[in-house]
Amino acid sequence: MPSLLVALLAALLVSGLPGTSLAVEKSFYSPVIHVDVEQHRILISQLGGVFYIDVPEIARPHMEKLPISGLVDFVVEWKSDDEMPVLKTWKVKSGESTCLYFNGKECK
Repeated sequence: MPSLLVALLAALLVSGLPGTSLAVEKSFYSPVIHVDVEQHRILISQLGGVFYIDVPEIARPHMEKLPISGLVDFVVEWKSDDEMPVLKTWKVKSGESTCLYFNGKECK
């Protein structure tokens, strides 16, 4: 019984430490509302709201290829509600683009 209590307390301590939150991978099927090249982010919508996705350095040369109003399946890494989700991949489902699939490294 004491070892169970110690394990539980250790788990609570670790989960309560700042900066130890785990990132969650989420997928959003959304139209592209705006591509902000200067701030390196993409505005999308989900469930009646809009929010930005941060675009990492490797994807920045390709972000202008996303079709405005085109439907795209975005996969992002979401760390917390206080931080902007970070783009991992995209697949253009409708709209014209020279980058239909960004796999996290390159366009295809």
